[in-house]
Amino acid sequence: MIYGDKDTGVIVQGATGKQGSFHINLMNEYARSVGGRGVVAGVTPGKGGREVCGVPVYDTVKEALAEHDATSSVLFVPAGAAGDSIMEGAHAGLDLIVAVTEHIPVHDAMKAIGYAETMGCTVIGPNCPGLLSPGELKLGIMPAHLSSRGHVGVVSRSGTLTYEVVDELTRAGIGQSTVVGIGGDPVIGQTFADTLARFEEDPQTKAVVLIGEVGGNLEEEGVKSTDLPIAAYIAGVTAPPNKRMGHAGAIIAGGEGDAKSKIQRLKAMGVDVASRPSEIPGIIKRLL
Repeated sequence: MIYGDKDTGVIVQGATGKQGSFHINLMNEYARSVGGRGVVAGVTPGKGGREVCGVPVYDTVKEALAEHDATSSVLFVPAGAAGDSIMEGAHAGLDLIVAVTEHIPVHDAMKAIGYAETMGCTVIGPNCPGLLSPGELKLGIMPAHLSSRGHVGVVSRSGTLTYEVVDELTRAGIGQSTVVGIGGDPVIGQTFADTLARFEEDPQTKAVVLIGEVGGNLEEEGVKSTDLPIAAYIAGVTAPPNKRMGHAGAIIAGGEGDAKSKIQRLKAMGVDVASRPSEIPGIIKRLL
């Protein structure tokens, strides 16, 4: 486990909205199935005193922390309020904030993530599915039934591809230590390098699957930063230049960041790169 375990207490910011209440229920179903604590409190300004799925709701993170032992939060607030919510959680003393919210304005994300760093708070996302440590902790929206516990870490910019790869690994008998979606926005909290550094310190993780896409060079930076065995997959081989492909950060600009050149650079660094997700279990078996 690299960001928490079954003893981690969780707050949901944006608890009374449709998505917040839906995923509180799913996160706590998973927590009960593994003997974890799960979501202990919710926060929605102006709606303190209510309950959502049996979870008490408070007006502020500070009020929630006064009554409950929690170190992490998951954000389901609207994009326009997400930056302030990240800073509120960091200011209140949370160690980890998972920002599922998408379409957060870039300058709001820059300001909020920068502030969180100064407060010693780690931000995963925004625009991400969160993380899952099978048998321990679920923070976010990942479908837990696809996973199994084991020794392979997964870190990805793509939510849907993450689910597909986890399913491929599980069906091949390869369990996962922790699965992390870092998000596809141009400004994110945890990068590949950040997450790989945590995997290196995790005795449970023996190899990592890195799932990248077009845009930027975070994949190459991540690989350079670690000695862990890595299997990679880069989406977007047919993506045209200067056209955004799904995620805001997935764009080939100035002839840089296209999938084919990324694959070439990763292979030149000694990384096994799969041409399709179904090849990943075979690569991992060779690496382990």
